[in-house]
Amino acid sequence: MDVPAHITGTVWKVEVSVGQKVAAGDALVILESMKMEMPVEAPEAGTVKEIRCQPSQPVNEGDVLVVLAP
Repeated sequence: MDVPAHITGTVWKVEVSVGQKVAAGDALVILESMKMEMPVEAPEAGTVKEIRCQPSQPVNEGDVLVVLAP
């Protein structure tokens, strides 16, 4: 399952690593936009399969940040 950015901004922090198990609602990435920090949360439980972003990277709304496997 692809987890996209819900806003345009900059990746402030990646909170997970590949292989990590996450629960629904866990923060995966923290985005910064207009001096506000906004978490991108896991929509459901799973295991982090891929991380497609890194700190300081600009992202657009809809860009895939993390891929989760069930």
